Amino acid sequence: MITATKGIRVRRAAAVAFTAGAVLATGALTAAPAQAVTVPTIAAKTGFVANNATGAALYNKAGTTKLSIGSTTKIMTAKIVLSQANLNLDAKVTIQKAYSDYIVAKGASSARLIVGDKVTVRQLLYGLMLPSGCDAAYALADKFGTGTTRAARVKSFIGKMNTTAKALGMTNTKFDSFDGIGNGSNYSTAQDLTKLGINAMKSSNFRAIVKTKSYTAKTITKTGSTRTMAAWTNTNTLLTTYSGAIGLKTGSGPEAKYCLVFAATRNGKTVVGTVLASTSASVRATDATKLLNYGFAKLG
Repeated sequence: MITATKGIRVRRAAAVAFTAGAVLATGALTAAPAQAVTVPTIAAKTGFVANNATGAALYNKAGTTKLSIGSTTKIMTAKIVLSQANLNLDAKVTIQKAYSDYIVAKGASSARLIVGDKVTVRQLLYGLMLPSGCDAAYALADKFGTGTTRAARVKSFIGKMNTTAKALGMTNTKFDSFDGIGNGSNYSTAQDLTKLGINAMKSSNFRAIVKTKSYTAKTITKTGSTRTMAAWTNTNTLLTTYSGAIGLKTGSGPEAKYCLVFAATRNGKTVVGTVLASTSASVRATDATKLLNYGFAKLG
């Protein structure tokens, strides 16, 4: 009897062990239920977030809605310049009175460039992307457009912006300005701008510029002396407030409201996104923070 009881116990124990082993092998005991990631609510009219590595969408709120985009336009301005063949970033550009007159007439954001100073292309790119200088944008469009007049060169440069947008598959985008101060036909979408951001970030020079919080340019005056400009501070507050933030560009205006194309890297993964027509500068940063957190949560 004792022997028989022991035999039963052994067989039962073996069966339990086998069942437990089978459960462990399938992961049924070890896999906790997947916790759903809560989709954030944002104030911005539209938003879009993508995995930088694949371009796959992680979040989409009216991402193909065409809207005014303000100075996020300058991402394309920078891309056109950085895509020039045999680009010399140390080439000097003389600041013209037309650039200064333009920002005064438009009440535009400025890099505070001084007429007559010689400024390098590299410095102009920092002046474009950090303080969002429309004078720097004008100087770059004039420098890298083609034509015998300033107007022709600017028109040519904007043409390059639109040609590039088409080549990148930005099907809901049109540029009619080099800085976002358009004539009623300067628009894009959160999805298209995210696509542009992913592409622009392939340039190491672009990445270096847009992640910079502050930059001080030393320019050459008319008399040949050196002028140390007041430091340019990046308008993208995420660089300070969000761990891993690496760019890209703010935008604002009466029609555009508050826009931001943003990117961050954590644990070797990069998320890029856009919010358009948010309600204030602080809220657009909050919107972007929510979307970055959501994007990283989705990537796991």
